[in-house]
Amino acid sequence: MARQRLNSSNPAEQELPKAKISKESLQHALTLLKYIKPYRAKFGLGLFFLIGSTVAFMYIPMEMGKLVGVATESIKKGDLTQIKEIALVLFGTLAFAAVFSFFRILWFVEVSEKTVASIRKDVYSNLIRLPMNFFAQSRVGELNSRISSDLSQIQDSITTTLAEFLRQSIILIVGIVAVTIISKELTLFILCVLPVLILIAIFFGKYIRSIARKAQDKLAESNTIVEETLQGIANVKAFTNESYETNRYTQSINQVVKLALRGAKFRGAFVIFITLGMFGAIISIAVYGASLVHLGKIEMKDFISFILYTGFVGGAMGGFAEILAQIQKTLGATERVVELLGEPSEQVAIDEDSYKIEHPIKGDLAFDRVSFYYPSRPEVQVLNEVSFTAKAGEKVAIVGPSGAGKSTIVGQILRFYEPQQGQLLYDGLPASAYSLTDIRNQVAIVPQDVLLFGGSIKENIAYGKIGATDEEIIQAAKRANAHNFIMNFPEGYETKVGERGVKLSGGQRQRIAIARALLKNPVILILDEATSSLDSESERLVQEALEELMKNRTSIIIAHRLSTIREADKIVVLEKGKVIEQGTHNELILKDNGLYRYLSELQLES
Repeated sequence: MARQRLNSSNPAEQELPKAKISKESLQHALTLLKYIKPYRAKFGLGLFFLIGSTVAFMYIPMEMGKLVGVATESIKKGDLTQIKEIALVLFGTLAFAAVFSFFRILWFVEVSEKTVASIRKDVYSNLIRLPMNFFAQSRVGELNSRISSDLSQIQDSITTTLAEFLRQSIILIVGIVAVTIISKELTLFILCVLPVLILIAIFFGKYIRSIARKAQDKLAESNTIVEETLQGIANVKAFTNESYETNRYTQSINQVVKLALRGAKFRGAFVIFITLGMFGAIISIAVYGASLVHLGKIEMKDFISFILYTGFVGGAMGGFAEILAQIQKTLGATERVVELLGEPSEQVAIDEDSYKIEHPIKGDLAFDRVSFYYPSRPEVQVLNEVSFTAKAGEKVAIVGPSGAGKSTIVGQILRFYEPQQGQLLYDGLPASAYSLTDIRNQVAIVPQDVLLFGGSIKENIAYGKIGATDEEIIQAAKRANAHNFIMNFPEGYETKVGERGVKLSGGQRQRIAIARALLKNPVILILDEATSSLDSESERLVQEALEELMKNRTSIIIAHRLSTIREADKIVVLEKGKVIEQGTHNELILKDNGLYRYLSELQLES
């Protein structure tokens, strides 16, 4: 399952995990190739221009060799015609390669952008339709990483890694063929030296990068210390822990320095290797090649071409290590994306017709011996044969101590989870008789902690009815006691609420949520402790708005303050997932040793 593979690393700080190149990982990659299919013509053009530009570049060493070969003789004769001709060929080849490179980049980028955009849409579309149980077991940051880091890695592979792999492959094949044709002796000499040097260079590079990553991780840890200290500076000062925090930061920085110095030693050793090994090999090749020229076994022009081709071959061989690492990262990213796409989703409509109600409900709601536990905690029975009814238009309050299962009932009404036993009935019909979309379109919730999106007040109210008119939005705000405070802002309904609504007070956020619910005009309303964290004045305004909201609709009230539910038509008392009492306030308050009476007395005492 995808959630089991999601890692909690921050993509900005850590590299994406790699996957082994296997049959399974390649099959996952092939799964995503279907997204390229609509753009295969342009992808083919990109490949054509890639091959053309690479072959053109590989022609340059041959012409450079010819240039050196004719230079001495042409200068002696005073005739520069051949030099000019070769120069024209070289510049023409460069121009040809440059133009082809332009179109190669253009086509590959277009294909990658459109392909990844299609994948992003499908991933997001499937993500928001996944059941709540999936999100209960996944972190938001991890899921966001799938859409950002993993898909960016796939995009880079289409535009860069794939192109580089093909380009370096062509360079390697053409280069080896060219040097073999020019001189078998020199080729054998290089094949004995060059692969060993490249392998050593790759080893040094991997080890140095490994140390650099560790140093970055340690630096990130030290930055976290600074962030935590500054965020909690009041606590640091209150407990006089300045010395402790300074020592903690110093120790972290010392580890960074230690790793950096260790990396410096290996970088220094790598410089020695490059100086003695690589340049020594180049000098050896030059000396051996010069001796072959002296013996007449190879011409100077061919020797120059050979040197240039050798550089191309060496660069291609060295580049394959990084390309392979990128391919492994891409396969890992592809695997995680494919698994996310394969997660079973809820059967909810996400098109324009998703707001059309096919099977309206009147508002009768019944729990019939419902038992439920969360899949992530099967050992904890959250609801145990819960049964109660709410007739259309009734106010039914759900009360009980913390952990009794009140919020779980909310999730059941919204069908976030399916019960393991029993059933929910809407208008006397099982919940399965209705689509998820139909049920959720006719249910609204005003939660205790209201989440507002980072747009305007107008946009947040309109979230209850996409496409609502300005008049409808204003009318909903007035009924929710929100219009006056909204108009006190300079920008009125266009006021930005900030991330999660931080620019508004708790009471203001609650009234925006109520306006949103009013605009939705639900048949069934859920109030999940909607006034529990408000001051007296805010609670009064919100309570007035809630009374307006509850008119003529079935209302399920999850209550902490029992004073707010005395007028409820029915009160259901939960304890440890079981319904232990039902009745009106007047009935339950008279029960000796009743839980409702006990909770009421506790609140009166406090």
